[in-house]
Amino acid sequence: MKKPAALTGVVWVLALATVALDQLTKQWALTSLTPNQRIPILGNALGFELIFNPGAAFSFGEGATVVFTVVAGAVVLGIPFVARKVASRAWAVWLGIVWGGAAGNLVDRIFRSPGAGRGHVVDFIAYFDWFIGNVADIALVVGIAAIGILVFRGVEFGPAAGDGGAPKEDNNG
Repeated sequence: MKKPAALTGVVWVLALATVALDQLTKQWALTSLTPNQRIPILGNALGFELIFNPGAAFSFGEGATVVFTVVAGAVVLGIPFVARKVASRAWAVWLGIVWGGAAGNLVDRIFRSPGAGRGHVVDFIAYFDWFIGNVADIALVVGIAAIGILVFRGVEFGPAAGDGGAPKEDNNG
């Protein structure tokens, strides 16, 4: 049986690791890449190209940077409250990764140019001519997809009703 405190720790560790990896790779991109010049890795399928994105994925909502900052802030501030109730290792893992992804891009929105709350996100991983993203984006997309699978499979997030609040052993992930 996993204790909630141990699983909350998993959430925190994975969130911090995701933010660290995201910010380290963004720093690498800033020091190693020239803006708007693509370096092919796998032909046109995958490459590096540094851009500064005021919007969301696919450059959606470029004029709504403040809205994305508020939404990311709500996610980053809300997940710690939810994480205290997690009783499944799988939920802890994916919740931590999503939290880290949201926090990684929020760091950019708060601390990067053109200013607090309006900062542009550093993107540098180019996929075909579809979009350019970063490690935080990967964490968000994969994490949200995994959470969707957990929901679809019926993996319980917290203690089951009527079990006195004690978490069950997680046999689903």
